Amino acid sequence: MTELVFRDDAYARSCTARVVAADERGIRLDRTVFYPTGGGQPGDTGSLRLASGETIAIADAVKGDASDEVIHVPVSGTPLPSLGTELTAEIDWERRYRLMRMHSCLHLLCAVVPGAVTGGQVSDGRGRLDFDVPGASLDKEAIAARLNELIAAGHEVTPRWITDEELGSRPELVRTMSVKPPSGAGRVRLMEVAGIDLQPCGGTHIRNTAEIGPVVIGKIENKGRQNRRINIAFAE
Repeated sequence: MTELVFRDDAYARSCTARVVAADERGIRLDRTVFYPTGGGQPGDTGSLRLASGETIAIADAVKGDASDEVIHVPVSGTPLPSLGTELTAEIDWERRYRLMRMHSCLHLLCAVVPGAVTGGQVSDGRGRLDFDVPGASLDKEAIAARLNELIAAGHEVTPRWITDEELGSRPELVRTMSVKPPSGAGRVRLMEVAGIDLQPCGGTHIRNTAEIGPVVIGKIENKGRQNRRINIAFAE
């Protein structure tokens, strides 16, 4: 198992770690700040800095075979470190912070738009959610106004945990039709926007909605009989 530093502190930019495996798939550490691709959020990029001064550029982070295993994928052609090597793992913080802001923004969008979520993607500076709703129910200007109102209000965003049994008794918490939250470990992580939204999520988020900043709603696309894609981007 890997100690997932980002799970308890999404603002941690680096951590000391030790190499526990390195092969053609990538590098595994005993602890990491790198979030692996999952839940619509891209994996982190960054670097591993060795005591010798050597730096290994990390192009991606993905999930391993075990539930808490993270594989750090180095840039192609990079020599792999030896087992037991001690190093400092450091993410590209500016990129991660933009992803955190957008991920939290998409949770707010869930609160603004009624209907089940059929898909979504967090990207650098932009994102999208697909909703199972009739097109006539979506007013682009109204959605943008309400979303920016919630952002500016400065609602706290905090994680908490519930048991598998509690989640099973509250199916309304699961907004996504295509991705079900992991179960079987005994508990499930929720992200709560105080008084606004509560749903299972293992991603990284900001602490307060005001950190998101103003956003704009792009094109609302028709992706099926009742499947509508809402595109969003930072106004900056």
